[in-house]
This record gives sequence, structure tokens and C-alpha cells, in this order.
Amino acid sequence: MHETRSGGAPTVLRLILGKRLQHLREKAGISYEAAAGALDVTHATVRRMEKAEVSLKIPYVEKLLLLYGVEPDEIGAFLLLARQGNRPGWWHRYRDVLPAWFSAFVSLEGEARTIRAYEPHYVPGLLQTEDYARAVLRAGSPHLPAPDIERSVALRLERQTLLTRPDAPVLWVCVDETVLRRPIGGPGVMRAQLDQLVEACSWPNIRLQVMPFAAGPHPAMYGPFHIFRFQVRELPDVVFTESLVGAAYLDDRDDVSAFLEALDRMCAQAAPVDSTAAILDGVRKEI
Repeated sequence: MHETRSGGAPTVLRLILGKRLQHLREKAGISYEAAAGALDVTHATVRRMEKAEVSLKIPYVEKLLLLYGVEPDEIGAFLLLARQGNRPGWWHRYRDVLPAWFSAFVSLEGEARTIRAYEPHYVPGLLQTEDYARAVLRAGSPHLPAPDIERSVALRLERQTLLTRPDAPVLWVCVDETVLRRPIGGPGVMRAQLDQLVEACSWPNIRLQVMPFAAGPHPAMYGPFHIFRFQVRELPDVVFTESLVGAAYLDDRDDVSAFLEALDRMCAQAAPVDSTAAILDGVRKEI
């Protein structure tokens, strides 16, 4: 994966199918050039299909599967999945306020088995209250019209429903103490947000740790990031980092390992999970 600034973002299913196409091509011993020749396209088109950078054109996929020696009954099942993978995700209806580079994040988030994150600035979106989310969005997009802010808040709240699904992912977040003490939306908003975090700590699929000021420097002081891990073997771990104008999605093993090691070291330095509620309660009493 790579930095994304514009263009449609793939669904996770399309990412999986792209990986499977790559595996089938390599297993058949067929080069990019040979696959491209069968489709009468450039080899770059085949590469982009495998990386889920373009929609999977059904006629192209069918020709490739035949070329790779896939059995006819398996081809039908693959094509059905390809059609599903080309459909927009539920978040598509928020495309008026959802940056293209963030669409992939929402797709990865919705399909991940485990979501790990470090956040030094504010409460992660999946754990924000409505009022806190509104205040954060207003601060980050001061020129955005009020109706668009409300649409963005609605999107954020709909994303949160994944935490209560029967197959909800594990959310393991390490937040800097700054997150708890930065006044966002006023005292009432902050108290309600801290109350919600205390409640979240009781959920079996949520682990929240606080990196205290007293811990000093740590390996991830350069900025926030997320790491997504999936149930399906075709998908590697994916790291997401964000900037003011876009984002980077990294799945190179060495890159991901660097982030995982940094996060593991941080979690070892941070307050234990079972003490987080007491820390939150203490900060709330000071507001």
C-alpha cells in the first residue's frame, strides 16, 4: 500500500481478492507480462488489480482465472465475490464529507480482527462521545459548514457500532496523558467523554492504556498511528499514519514490524490496563 490522496478506496474484500489473484498467478508461474498479454493491457494494469488500486473488471478476472488454471466452479464463486468487492461500502453514502484517503481506513477498521493504536492528541474516533467528536471536527475543519460537520459526526458515530457487533474486533489503544487533559468542548464535554472512557474500560473487547507524563520519552513520540490485523491469511497487518493532506497505508513487513515494536515498548511503559479507570476518574475529578 502507499500514500493515498484521491480516488476511490478499495473495500477489504477487494484487497483480499487482489491478493488471491497474485497468489494464483505466481502459483501458475505466469509473469505480469504474460497475464497482461492475455488481457491486451499493460502489465501495470495487472499489478493495479492485484493491489486493489482499480475495480476488478469481471471479464478481465474471468480471463485471468482461466489462464491460471482455476476450475470452472471455483471461477463462478470468485466472480461473485469480485462483484461484491466492487460495490461501495456502507460509508459511500458519506462520500460528500469523507476524504477519499480515509475511505480505506474505514474499510480496514470494519474488517479488522484487532485494532491497535497510539493517540497523542485526542480520544480515538471509535471512543468519542457525540459532543466531543463535534468539537474535534470543528477544530480540525474550521471552515467546514455546520451541516457537513453534522454529517461527519454521524459517520463517526456509525463507525462506532462495530464495537458492539457479535464479531466485534479487539480495540487496544494507548493514549498520551495529554489526551485526557487537553480541554476540548468545555468541562461538561470532557467530563462526559471521560465517563464514556471509564465505561469502555469495562467492555471485554476494549483495552485502554494511558502513557503518563512521568514516563518520559517513548518510541512513538513522532505521531499517531493505527495497526490493523485481520482474520484472513491473505491480508497482512496494515499500518495507517495520517497527515494534514493525506495518509499512508503500509503493509511492508519491515515497516509494520517497526510500528509493532514501538507500540509494544510503549504499552510496557504505559499504565497497566487495570489501572486505567482509576486514572480517568482522577483526571475527571480535577475538571
